[in-house]
Amino acid sequence: MRKIIVLSFITLDGVMQAPGGPEEDPSEDFKYGGWSAPFDDESTGHLMQKMMEPADLLLGRKTFDIFANYWPTHAEIWPGVNDVHKYTLSTTLKNSDAVVTSWNNSSVINSLDEVKKLKDAEGSDLKIWGSSKLVQSLLEHDLVDELWIMTHPVILGKGKKLFADNSLPGSFKLVESFVSDKGVIIANYKRAGEVETGNMGV
Repeated sequence: MRKIIVLSFITLDGVMQAPGGPEEDPSEDFKYGGWSAPFDDESTGHLMQKMMEPADLLLGRKTFDIFANYWPTHAEIWPGVNDVHKYTLSTTLKNSDAVVTSWNNSSVINSLDEVKKLKDAEGSDLKIWGSSKLVQSLLEHDLVDELWIMTHPVILGKGKKLFADNSLPGSFKLVESFVSDKGVIIANYKRAGEVETGNMGV
């Protein structure tokens, strides 16, 4: 069985929209594209290399479009990204559409049932970058095994969020963490079971 691993750049208030640049995703009048750039430094390099190790990608439609228009000509930044298989969850795209055929080893899936089949199949883990709506749907159906969350010390007030109110309750275990020289907290969480409750101080 393959693991589904979510990797996300977020702000202190949970915004994940357009961390990489002003033109990445200006939808819904988002004005802060590129908010993560001022926090880049060399101290996170070893963990970023680990997170970017080759694995199949599972992406929402908008993130797939952004990636397909960028990574085919920037493979030197992310070795192997053009060789792994890329899946995009979409109800409107077809495998014959230009945006799909332009990025090699890409295909369209149309439902969460197909995601479950991918998860149960043999192969590499499935990594998700961006793709807020897809991640929220997977969390609602308990399909996320692992999280890599990079929390940046900034508040934006509005924008697409990583978590929604429909996430299925569950607990995660912190297995690795690091604080960068510029205050970015990188934390790796793995699914640990059901939510436990109790009384503080008892």
